[in-house]
Amino acid sequence: MRTVYVVDAVRTPFGRYGGALSGVRPDDLAAHAVRALAERTGQESADEVVLGNANGAGEENRNVARMAALLAGLPVTTPGVTVNRLCGSGMEAVIQAYRMIALGDASAVIAGGVESMTRAPWVLPKPERAFPAGPQELVSTTLGWRLVNPAMPAEHTVPLGEGAELIADQQGIGRAEQDAFALASHRKAAAASFEREIVPIAGLDRDEGIRDDTSPEALARLKPAFRAGGTVTAGNSSPLSDGAAALLLTDEDGLRGREPLARITATAASALEPRLFGLGPVEATRRALAKAGKDAGDLATAELNEAFAAQALGCLALMPDLDPAIVNPSGGAIALGHPLGASGARVTGAVAHRLAAAGSGTGLATLCIGVGQGLAVVLER
Repeated sequence: MRTVYVVDAVRTPFGRYGGALSGVRPDDLAAHAVRALAERTGQESADEVVLGNANGAGEENRNVARMAALLAGLPVTTPGVTVNRLCGSGMEAVIQAYRMIALGDASAVIAGGVESMTRAPWVLPKPERAFPAGPQELVSTTLGWRLVNPAMPAEHTVPLGEGAELIADQQGIGRAEQDAFALASHRKAAAASFEREIVPIAGLDRDEGIRDDTSPEALARLKPAFRAGGTVTAGNSSPLSDGAAALLLTDEDGLRGREPLARITATAASALEPRLFGLGPVEATRRALAKAGKDAGDLATAELNEAFAAQALGCLALMPDLDPAIVNPSGGAIALGHPLGASGARVTGAVAHRLAAAGSGTGLATLCIGVGQGLAVVLER
């Protein structure tokens, strides 16, 4: 097995739904990140481009990785493949690139992900019979369940926000604790520098979701968004977002004298009850750390994607050996945004940059996935 290095990682700023990036197609978002990465690293070509995307139903043109490679100006001989593990798609792309290189099938791979939740289309299902006389229903592809199989058990198809409420119930996580977590995410993000990560686009050079002026009082005024009398609000949930991220992974030969940010030492996937999807990182983290011969006490830094404050706090409650002080030190998705296909690549790149800045250490990137899965990547420097 070859050692796999993260040479560099970039991302666009993440835009709000209907915000500054609403006019940018998802294939152009992805191409911008790929092009910026190639230029910054001097990587004129790659053995493969692997991108995650949770939608694929619109301007992604189904295989957005190939589209982005062409739009970015990479050689037409550069293959591209798009992978979908819903909100884990960007991390799944990194993991698949890692495997390609570790097995010797590739030497240099660009991996990442993209999502424009703003531009996600409505779809019109084909009718069961030709020439229907009545009205037909359009279905939004922005987020969540659509065109559900009637054979699917109802307990598996609860909305994501209700899933967060169930975790809050299970773990006894109250509204005040969730709001405090959300406030900390915004404050950490507002104080952080993302200069090494972000490549501006469409006049945006900062994550649009960061609210410098939010307060406990402002968060407390928000009504529950998913359940009457519940605790999960728009303020303690990640927003719908647009954005892209890309990493360059290589083997030793592919480094070509460049100093890598970190190396990937283990990955893992897990699954659990779909309605408790938010707890997916717990088992994925345990498996990845075990593969790396590490435990939570060995970690210098960690990224735990914040789909919901209740979900992130639930994971931390079930991982008592993981020091909360090292988790998301620059804020998380509640503040930065959560463009589904890109988030897994963002958190992986953030850990790699942080390890490079520290000069040594072990880091973890992990996230939950709708329909009950988790992914984790362990990196070392």
